[in-house]
Amino acid sequence: MDEITNWITPLYAGLLGLLLILLAYNVSRYRVGLKIVFGDGGHPDLQRAIRAHANLIENAPMALILLISVEAQGYSAAVIHVLGILLVAGRALHGFGLTRSAGTSIGRAGGILLTWLMILIASALAIFGAVSAFRL
Repeated sequence: MDEITNWITPLYAGLLGLLLILLAYNVSRYRVGLKIVFGDGGHPDLQRAIRAHANLIENAPMALILLISVEAQGYSAAVIHVLGILLVAGRALHGFGLTRSAGTSIGRAGGILLTWLMILIASALAIFGAVSAFRL
C-alpha cells in the first residue's frame, strides 16, 4: 500500500451530496405541490420520496467512513474508485427506483445489492488493513 498523494473519497462524497440534493428537492417538490409542511399526509408518492432521501442519509455516512478508511490505509486508487462507483451507483439506483415504485423494482434491488456489496468489501478491507498493521 502506497502513501496517499491524492484523495479520492471527496469525489464520491461530492457526488453523493449532489444526489442528496436531488432527493431532497424531490421531497420538497411533493410537499409544495401537496401543501404538506410536516409528515407525509398519507400520500404514497411523498412517502416514497421521503424514504428514498432518508435511506441515502442512513447508508451513505458509514459507507463514506469505510471508503475514506480504506483510502487512508493506502489501498490502490483502482480499489477506491471501484468502491466509490459501487456506492454512488447503488445509492442512485435505489433512490430513483424507490421514487418510481412502491413495490420491488430492479432499481431498488440493484441499488441495495451494490450498496451492501460496497459496504461488505470496504469493511473487509478496512479490517484486513487494520489487523495487518499490528506487528507483535
